[in-house]
Amino acid sequence: MLAFRPLAQGTLFALSVLQAVARDSFTAAVYEHSVILPAHSDEPPSPGDALALMNKNMDILEGAIKEAARQGAHIIVTPEDGIYGWRFTREAIYPYLEDIPDPEVNWIPCTDPKRFAPAPVQERLSCMARNNSIYVVANTGDKKLCNSSDPSCPSDGRYQYNTDVVFDSEGKLVARYHKYNLFRGETQFNFPKEPETVTFETPFGKFGIFTCFDILFHDPAVVLVRDLQVDTVLFPTAWMNVLPFLTAVEFHSAWAMGMGVNFLSADTHNINLAMTGSGIYAPDGARAYYYNMKTEDGHLLVAELSSHPRLSPAYPPAVNWSLYASCVKRFSPNNHDFSGLIFHDRFTFTELTKSEGNLTVCQKDLCCHLSYKMAGKREDEVYVLGAFDGLHVVEGQYYLGTFGTNYVFPEVLYSGVQLAPGEFEVLNDGRLISKIGPTKPIVTVTLFGRWYEKD
Repeated sequence: MLAFRPLAQGTLFALSVLQAVARDSFTAAVYEHSVILPAHSDEPPSPGDALALMNKNMDILEGAIKEAARQGAHIIVTPEDGIYGWRFTREAIYPYLEDIPDPEVNWIPCTDPKRFAPAPVQERLSCMARNNSIYVVANTGDKKLCNSSDPSCPSDGRYQYNTDVVFDSEGKLVARYHKYNLFRGETQFNFPKEPETVTFETPFGKFGIFTCFDILFHDPAVVLVRDLQVDTVLFPTAWMNVLPFLTAVEFHSAWAMGMGVNFLSADTHNINLAMTGSGIYAPDGARAYYYNMKTEDGHLLVAELSSHPRLSPAYPPAVNWSLYASCVKRFSPNNHDFSGLIFHDRFTFTELTKSEGNLTVCQKDLCCHLSYKMAGKREDEVYVLGAFDGLHVVEGQYYLGTFGTNYVFPEVLYSGVQLAPGEFEVLNDGRLISKIGPTKPIVTVTLFGRWYEKD
């Protein structure tokens, strides 16, 4: 009995300290990084050359981390592939990988670098966090040896994972996440056997983490928010923008609103691949965001967020997405219906031929209703109302729809890929309305629904 008293007292003390320094708000940072890429080769580089490239990228990340800390940030997120890029075969990426232990080992690589196998990347990230008193989130690669006793073991005797790591302000490894939903082309990595739901507590809220393509799937994204009730999601990504409704800033902002959490998105910057779009998002709108398809410059964003957004007076009320749609009478049919493809999905469209009016367009059981008034339209422009209800099957398989699910992400995108924070709102009956009228030309107004239940 006596042997357990110090542990119990220590636990209570740790909890009391956490509560004593708990914050109602915190300052978040994300850095969009223009990654220095390796030369394209199917052959692996030497370990020294691989580390030299990673240090070049970490030199840039360290500068951003220092500046974020100078501006008072408590946590910074850096992008997916931000340390070594993405031009790899399975063999070529191996020299860039390190064995990343489970955070339960209670390890500060900065002060104890020789405790495990050599890990210069983890050591340096840990020191960046410790020396600047800031939480650091980075994406790197993990390797785990296996053998024939494991029937799933790859033929080369190792698992390779796309991995996020988090170091706290003392430099301790507090989170490790293996990406579960790999994007097509990520053949250098293995899928984890089971989805991971990774969370950690801080004095400024409960955090969860996942990577890029994970956002479109139930596991782990929905589980972290709905079941584990995280306050803030950390999101390293290498997002390639796809108009009209899958550009990074619009979808990530909408996801934060639809899921009711803070969302810290750090995108890789590469304009040749249409990679740009980072942001700091709250449930009631964007706090800061960046989109730049003109230059290859990196960019730091810093903004303040509520530590516990569900307790904030600004937290949006619950929405019944089917309430208005199920009771409204269908507006007059339009003789201008036609079908067309958006990102390989066949939509049903109807054209907005008048300067104002009420329209309905339906596909299967999904009907979308629009009341509108145009401020103006150029002769070479066409505006349409469209609906798609079905299975998207291009880079992955997932069901899209709207009013039969609680997971709906509202988007308004202006010309120039600009958001409209504060200019629209979602009513509790599921209507998306303009509050003041658009201040810029509109590209899209979207209700993006995910039928997670049907996947």
